[in-house]
Amino acid sequence: MKNKIRSLSSLAVLGAMLVPVSLTFAQTPSDSTTTTASSSSTTSAGTVSQFNPDTIVIKTTTATEPVSYSYTKTTTYVDQNGNPVSVETVKSGAPVTVYYTHDGDKMVASKVVVQRTTSDSPDASTVETKKSSTTSTSTSNP
Repeated sequence: MKNKIRSLSSLAVLGAMLVPVSLTFAQTPSDSTTTTASSSSTTSAGTVSQFNPDTIVIKTTTATEPVSYSYTKTTTYVDQNGNPVSVETVKSGAPVTVYYTHDGDKMVASKVVVQRTTSDSPDASTVETKKSSTTSTSTSNP
């Protein structure tokens, strides 16, 4: 008789522990959906054809028409070495690489790498070259 009471008590305790678990599963809707947002960055290289207050338009060799990218306050502008540059360096004719993500049907630039052009480097006519020569004479005494 004592064994039966112990068994029934154990079953009652086990049942009491399982009730909250079953209620938790019963409250979870069976048609729930989980949405995972992922963004991957894509790059495009070309030449700036327009730089407007809300878009940067790039002419690439792979597309027949120029491609527009929107940009935000968080868009970064760097040179080819990764050093920050001012947004004023992005101007028509500048070669750039745009890192962008898709936001619906818009392409949003996250980073613009401004390539150095040959006109940014010093012109050969402005480089000053100094040459010096030293003449030494020696005489021997007999």
